[in-house]
Amino acid sequence: MSLISPDKLALFNQNLLHESPEAIVEFVLGLSSNPVLTTSFGKYSELLLHQVLQKAPQISVLWADTGYNTQTTYEHCSRLCDKYQLNLYTARPEYTRAHSEYLWGEPGLQNPNHLKLTEILKLEPINRAFEELKPDLWFTNIRKGQTQFRDQLDVLSLSPQGILKVSPFFHWTDDELEAYAQKHGLKLNLDYQDPIKALSKRECGIHFSN
Repeated sequence: MSLISPDKLALFNQNLLHESPEAIVEFVLGLSSNPVLTTSFGKYSELLLHQVLQKAPQISVLWADTGYNTQTTYEHCSRLCDKYQLNLYTARPEYTRAHSEYLWGEPGLQNPNHLKLTEILKLEPINRAFEELKPDLWFTNIRKGQTQFRDQLDVLSLSPQGILKVSPFFHWTDDELEAYAQKHGLKLNLDYQDPIKALSKRECGIHFSN
């Protein structure tokens, strides 16, 4: 059951349009009893963690580790886990990287098995994690302008399962995010790559399926 009805989404989004991420986070946490935060440990990942953990330090932090992250991303993950003492839940595929490559090849849009690999390496582990965690609120760092699908969303949106998704930085630009990071002494992951998503303007599917 969703925390709010679809009819209320437009009103809430209108009210939150000019609110700070701090105000957005505080508002939605007041509605939730079991929130989760998903992260890729990508470029701006620390900003969302910094913002949410001030209000919910024990929140479950969900990461889908496909096995294809860069060394820098693994280092970034380790540093943030230590810094914030993250309650990290890592969702991993049932196949190792070597086994999946043997069966279906490497991820990439040129591979005819790419959609199958997306399902096996990212979507199935994430969906399994959501089934186990059963959140009623989902913090995510998606933003307007990233993909055509995300342009249709807003600060608040509903997943197909009715989970309330919250994107506190939804309307922020890269310049605004980088200024925020500099102000608060936060690190950016400048070597993040996602071969499952493959293209920056392509939706990998997580936000379709949850």
